[in-house]
Amino acid sequence: MLEQVSILVAEDDANDIFLMRRAFERAGVQNPVAFVRSGSEAIDYLSGSGAYAQREQHPLPGLFLLDLRMPGLDGFDVLAWLRTQHQFDTLPVVVFTSSKLQTDIDRSRDMGVYDYRVKPSSFQDLVRLLDDVRKCWLEERIQGQNS
Repeated sequence: MLEQVSILVAEDDANDIFLMRRAFERAGVQNPVAFVRSGSEAIDYLSGSGAYAQREQHPLPGLFLLDLRMPGLDGFDVLAWLRTQHQFDTLPVVVFTSSKLQTDIDRSRDMGVYDYRVKPSSFQDLVRLLDDVRKCWLEERIQGQNS
């Protein structure tokens, strides 16, 4: 059942998307993974509007990995929007960013993220990190729904 839950990743850097796809594969993650490249695209996906209106093709995620630094609407804008959308109150949002700034960490936590992870520099560390995040937050969500 865990493998059927989709993961949404908001990431604007094409190289990071490529590496994340490979890392998910290397980690043996079988969950469907969708990538959006901007904050506005993330909001469209989550709200099921525009190109993402077909829920069969673009299911609601069970885990959302969010980069903070994106052009246009950034990760903080997406977090602010999410706080107004109560249907996503239980969606695990994990900030996945290169920022190590304490102000970003604190602000993210104040805005309700479940976790804050800094992108690692090595591919093997990325594989381990993505697998850990998936297991931790998806398993917790599934267990919470079954309680």
